[in-house]
Amino acid sequence: MKPIIFCDFDGTITAEETFVAMLKQFTPQMSAEIMPKLYNRELTLRQGVRQMLESIPSARYQEVIEFSQPKQIRPGLVELIDFLDTQGVPFVVVSGGIRIMVETVLGDLVNRVAAIYAVDIDTQGEYWRVHSEFEGGTELVAKVNVMNLYESDEKIAIGDSVTDLNMALSAPLVFARDRLAQYLDQQQKPYLFWNDFFDVRDDLARRWSC
Repeated sequence: MKPIIFCDFDGTITAEETFVAMLKQFTPQMSAEIMPKLYNRELTLRQGVRQMLESIPSARYQEVIEFSQPKQIRPGLVELIDFLDTQGVPFVVVSGGIRIMVETVLGDLVNRVAAIYAVDIDTQGEYWRVHSEFEGGTELVAKVNVMNLYESDEKIAIGDSVTDLNMALSAPLVFARDRLAQYLDQQQKPYLFWNDFFDVRDDLARRWSC
């Protein structure tokens, strides 16, 4: 079976933490209180992210889209996807953030990824309501559950933070940076450090040419 890539979005595909920045801007008090607890793993992502998202007024939905539009993608993503296309390897985006932000930032690249799994938002009421098809355990989007939808002997995870930890612990091969690398050091889980997607492409090209 072909390898398959599972890639985080916020701070991984984006050059900076777009979803976190959005929460800090649109729900500043709550994010200041909850974010440190998430990073210290004192509060689950399922609890903390839901609380923050559901404190945002529905009237601000369009502002969030506009906030997302200028965010930059980390260098090398297009080239990595080009390479994966030549190998017939799917690239799946798995985000603990909201779908509209992922799609807004990716733009035309939405059509080049195999699938996007993320949190959906209902704006019918006064405040956002969260819906996630893969909510479970400690996560609003249980990334391991998404991985289990796919059959492959070579599941590869790419991530940068606490939202990617369970996914990284379950994947045989992991590309990690920033906080995720620190968490994996604590867990004594091997990983490959990366700066941009050129690093990922070049490493995979070496592996698959052997």
